[in-house]
Amino acid sequence: MNSSALAYLSSLKPLFLAVFLILVSCNSDAEKEITSSAVNVSKSADGNSSNDLPDITFNEDEFDFGKIIQGEKVSHAFFFRNTGKKNLIISSASGSCGCTVPEWPKEPILPGQSAKIDVIFSSDGKSGYQEKTVTVVTNCEPATRVIRIKCEIIVAETAR
Repeated sequence: MNSSALAYLSSLKPLFLAVFLILVSCNSDAEKEITSSAVNVSKSADGNSSNDLPDITFNEDEFDFGKIIQGEKVSHAFFFRNTGKKNLIISSASGSCGCTVPEWPKEPILPGQSAKIDVIFSSDGKSGYQEKTVTVVTNCEPATRVIRIKCEIIVAETAR
């Protein structure tokens, strides 16, 4: 190597040292050990509950509207109770399609308290047998529950 190349490389030593020190200091947090007490697990390996959780218990998990006329908008209230020991939080509820819209309580449901999820179904543009679902996401174990609605949509005959 010529002398200008050696001079250039030796001028880079402080830069390499600085980068090395930054990388080493960033790694110190990664070496910290995660203890089992930092992880909140609802059940242990043997299946025993390790903490008290909320629990959502529906009065019914399926409702049949029977026969409805195409274009009708119908709704049903799914009543439930928090049968657990902690506050129940519903983080989301989503219908299986845009025609099925759930409305759920946004505030925590205390242990022993009851509430409801209203499910509104629009039969616009639909016909025949329909079955739709609403997936409810909670802080229970398991975290998701599915409720169902079904109906038969009758298409009115038009005058010719």
